Amino acid sequence: MARYLHPEQRPAKGRRRGRRRIRAGQPRSARRLAGRCPATIQPLMPPAPRFLIAESESAGARERRRQSVGRSSGEAYRATLHGLHPGAETELVRPAEEGSPAFSAEALESYDAVFLSGSPLHVYDDAPEVRRQLAFMRAVFASGTPSFGSCAGLQVAVAAAGGTVRKKQGAHEAGFARRITATDAGRSHPLLDGRDTAWDAPAVHSDEVERLPDGAVLLASNPASPVQAAEIRMGPGVFWGVQYHPELPLQEIAGALRRQAGGLVEQGLARGPDDVEAVAGLIEALGEAPDRQDLAWRLGVNAQVTDPALRTLELRNFIRHLVLPTRAERGRG
Repeated sequence: MARYLHPEQRPAKGRRRGRRRIRAGQPRSARRLAGRCPATIQPLMPPAPRFLIAESESAGARERRRQSVGRSSGEAYRATLHGLHPGAETELVRPAEEGSPAFSAEALESYDAVFLSGSPLHVYDDAPEVRRQLAFMRAVFASGTPSFGSCAGLQVAVAAAGGTVRKKQGAHEAGFARRITATDAGRSHPLLDGRDTAWDAPAVHSDEVERLPDGAVLLASNPASPVQAAEIRMGPGVFWGVQYHPELPLQEIAGALRRQAGGLVEQGLARGPDDVEAVAGLIEALGEAPDRQDLAWRLGVNAQVTDPALRTLELRNFIRHLVLPTRAERGRG
């Protein structure tokens, strides 16, 4: 199949088409085509990548988040992915919700990547919404479609593949995960391609991975959480995930701190709501003016946090090193 590259390349109505010279001995098929093809044609472009975004926050949590920062966790993912890969088709689903259609492995195979957002979901709870989310993740693994998850998204993949998740030991990571370092396996893994020897990243979480599934690869850790990045394989599926939030702008980290102010005070991370607001205000201001070195200095962060290209590095690496090669192997581009 081919199409005209530009409308002006179509012959004008009423104009006699020029005939191309046919050499003696050319087959009749060439004679029939002569004079009928435009001078410039271009094959149809491959279809745009199809990204499926699965968010697992409850309706109440989703509404509180929208009131705080203007969009849900899945909607934030969608905006970031459109910035990283303009033209990609994105679809947002909520497999944890009652009444949501179940996805088969065959249906999920039609997507080029699946992204699992963060949420307040506790995957160690034996609740219907947790069971639905885990069933969805197992279908993703069975489909062979590459998947990526951040925060609770990592925890969902861990539990679906046979690992365990627990309440975070010690104080929550709130604002930033500090001094993340790659393991020996992580230093050569494409997920962390371009990361410094140690780095900070936006993070807000009260649960953590306790034990990775059999065969999983630990890629990064820090003193606060033993699993900060991992690769998990189950059947034909490959999952890359992180405990932090490469998909979120700093303004949304500030919003998360404000929504969880009471818990941060209970944890002893702040003496009162005013302390939380002071930190949230600095993070929000840095998100709006990332070149302000005074704010970066006060928060103790560098370009790994302030530069959007570096902050989203794991997502970029996932698309570049896993999604696009798998898409090509499937004959889609």
